[in-house]
Amino acid sequence: QVQLTESGGGSVQAGGSLRLSCAASGDTETFTCMAWFRQRPGNEREGVAYFDGRDGETSYVMSLKDRFTVSKDNAKNILYLQMDGLKPEDSGMYYCATRKATCFLYHTEMYTIWGQGTQVTVSP
Repeated sequence: QVQLTESGGGSVQAGGSLRLSCAASGDTETFTCMAWFRQRPGNEREGVAYFDGRDGETSYVMSLKDRFTVSKDNAKNILYLQMDGLKPEDSGMYYCATRKATCFLYHTEMYTIWGQGTQVTVSP
């Protein structure tokens, strides 16, 4: 069984930065894909970025690629999301998810293990 715990959310002003963390525990060896999703008010949950542990590949939603960076500390089994130049429209709940094998950025239904989420609020 795998558990995911997000942290690092908070309130910042526009232009600020936050670094989110997602700590994975349990039987994680085969869960090589870890990803970040977000759900903004009034919107469906959407992909942000993923890290494929099989080869270190990363992928981003194009609109966020210039401001967000995903990385992973393999020794600690923690996934990070560095968010810079935050905008009010980035506000929402950010979730970490994991799955075995192939990563998907646009199919939330492909992930069965989720964290509880961490709230990000960006004020103008």
